[in-house]
Amino acid sequence: MSSTPAKVGRKADQGQYLRRSDRRDNLFAVKDDRSPSPRKPRADQGQRRTHLAQSRSRETKRALVQAALALWRTQGFADTTVADICRAAGVSKALFYFYFPRKEDALFAAEVLSTEEARRTAREATAGPYELAAVVREMLAALERAMRRTPPELLIEATLEGHRAEHRALAEGRADEHHATRFLFLDLLERARADGKIPPGVDVLHVARGAQALLEAGTRQWAAGDYGDRGFADTVARDVTALITGHSRLADAGADRG
Repeated sequence: MSSTPAKVGRKADQGQYLRRSDRRDNLFAVKDDRSPSPRKPRADQGQRRTHLAQSRSRETKRALVQAALALWRTQGFADTTVADICRAAGVSKALFYFYFPRKEDALFAAEVLSTEEARRTAREATAGPYELAAVVREMLAALERAMRRTPPELLIEATLEGHRAEHRALAEGRADEHHATRFLFLDLLERARADGKIPPGVDVLHVARGAQALLEAGTRQWAAGDYGDRGFADTVARDVTALITGHSRLADAGADRG
């Protein structure tokens, strides 16, 4: 009779132990079933680092150009040295020359930077229905606003440097890259041809080069005061539109003969 309670007690203890053991097993099972935290693929991490490095590089280059522009506006292009630009930007000469082999290369980059608003205007204007001549006029109005913040002698020097930069790009086999950055109306003309605003037979690169020549000649004349009371945007827009219209008619005539 005395052994029965002991057996019952041992069974109860074993039951409690099993229940505790089950809880421990369940706890361990939860831990084991947890999925490891996802890791970014190494390729994605490398792409992110590359993107960040490129962003920092663009920001540094832009800071150098803006520092140079500020100095050129106050003390002129010829009297501003690379050392002056580096001190203003807070960088070393080595870093400046990493981005720009010569001071003149920074001037060309500044000219391209000054066209950003005009290019953005074109992208926004062509997002919906548009008239090509009106977009040309809007782009030149945006460019004129930027030009009014720049000393005339710097505008003239920048247009001349654009010609020299083109010769260097052609000699180095970088024509496509140079044309995309320098020819202000190239993207617009390509879009207009795709949208049927100009005939498919128009050589848009040739027309963009001619339009750039009109733009730069107009810039020099305007900076020198030759336009008098005539506005820059209105005058150059008329010239550029006439060029586009003429080439469109030639392309149509060629298509008719063909």
